[in-house]
Amino acid sequence: MSQLTDLAPSFSPRRQAQGARSAAVVTALASGFLAAGLGLGLLAVLVLLLWITSPYPDSGPGGALHVVADLWLLAHGADLVRTGTRTGTPAPVGLTPLLLTVVPVFLLHRGARDALTPQDGRPQLAPLATGAWVACGYLAVAAGVTGYALAGPLHAAPLSTAVVVPLTVAAATAAGVWSAAGTPAVLLPRRWHPAAADARAGAAPRAEAAARAGAAGVVALLGGGALLCAVALVAHAAVAQEHFLSLSTTVSGRLGVFLLALALLPNAAMWAAAYGLGPGFAVGAGSTVTPLAAADYPVQPVFPLLAAVPGEGPGGPLTWAAAAVPVAAGIVVGAFAGRAAAPVAGEREPSWRWWPTVGVTALAALVCGAGTAAVAWLAGGPLGTETLADFGPVWWQAGGAAAVWTAVVGVPVALVVRAVRLRGAAPLPAAVPVSVAAPRGRVRARRWTWGRQGWPLWEPRSRLADEWEEEPGAD
Repeated sequence: MSQLTDLAPSFSPRRQAQGARSAAVVTALASGFLAAGLGLGLLAVLVLLLWITSPYPDSGPGGALHVVADLWLLAHGADLVRTGTRTGTPAPVGLTPLLLTVVPVFLLHRGARDALTPQDGRPQLAPLATGAWVACGYLAVAAGVTGYALAGPLHAAPLSTAVVVPLTVAAATAAGVWSAAGTPAVLLPRRWHPAAADARAGAAPRAEAAARAGAAGVVALLGGGALLCAVALVAHAAVAQEHFLSLSTTVSGRLGVFLLALALLPNAAMWAAAYGLGPGFAVGAGSTVTPLAAADYPVQPVFPLLAAVPGEGPGGPLTWAAAAVPVAAGIVVGAFAGRAAAPVAGEREPSWRWWPTVGVTALAALVCGAGTAAVAWLAGGPLGTETLADFGPVWWQAGGAAAVWTAVVGVPVALVVRAVRLRGAAPLPAAVPVSVAAPRGRVRARRWTWGRQGWPLWEPRSRLADEWEEEPGAD
């Protein structure tokens, strides 16, 4: 008994640590459950409201709840299958309303960030572990919703749901972890983390700057695309109004059309951005819509947003002006990268030299291309078979064009922004000659350098290798 009594205190700290870890895991799982529940609840309110106010409901509450589950999975990028077609052939539905996608992505991002926010008395896990447990809680709800949505005239495609939903959850959770931790290095294995003493000169600040500049480029592309879409809708306002009024004669029906058009507005912005990038988009199998030409339109569905599609025929100066969208995105990427490379107010030394600035801008262009490709992949997809099998941009073409445009425009802009900000920085100390001890008969070449750091005026520090000159008259 005395031996057990003596050993009991040694287990107390371990049990306390295990209890704290269990509490942190439960908190992270609860954040994932809550994020999924809020997204489902919002969709349920909208769908049930339309079902209640509809004068001719096609199904009971069970059918409305099936629609909620289908829309929730579609918002994560999963494909649906429609079996009630005229020909009897199942028709895929893969065009995701991006405004619906914003809801789960925002909730997951917020859940992961809140789970990592320090609070008094609440234990904390490592950032990557916290994000993993938040994702597990969310995916547990997604598994139940998927099982419920596998039946019915409009049901989820099992393979697409099993692949795409976890990828969307992982990406949104990783963004939340990064936002809370402050650097993308937390998403890498611990052995890859830069040392704390070399954090400023390491890879983490540059990776963070590239990620932020690339994300800003994607936002600029979507903003420019939204502007193009708005201009086109205003130019074809009469046709858009005619389509809107012809789709339904009841208040609830027109409200549903309005909500669907609102949910598809980010898709239209991405289509317009792809149009400005050059590859364009499709409005049916075999069609092409680019600034150079638009041809081979099939019979299009009646929908207000499709009124903004330009007519068939060759392009002109008015359509070529859409190239201002990727140019603006490149300027934004270059401005973000250049500001990160230049010193802030009151400093005298740049964050890094010109060649890492070029590398960071190029990496930001790749991030912008990858983000654009992901959004373009979500923004397009099939709405049926045959002529309805292809809607939206081709993701790899839009992503590649975005990367090239932002790199070509962004690199010069970043260098110019860096140079302008360097001129406004604090003045450097006067140049002084520096010499060092050398072996007998040889002297170190004298160079004009900056202050105590000994940075050469015209060469990087990597070239401060021992370059000795023979002393005149030495043996």
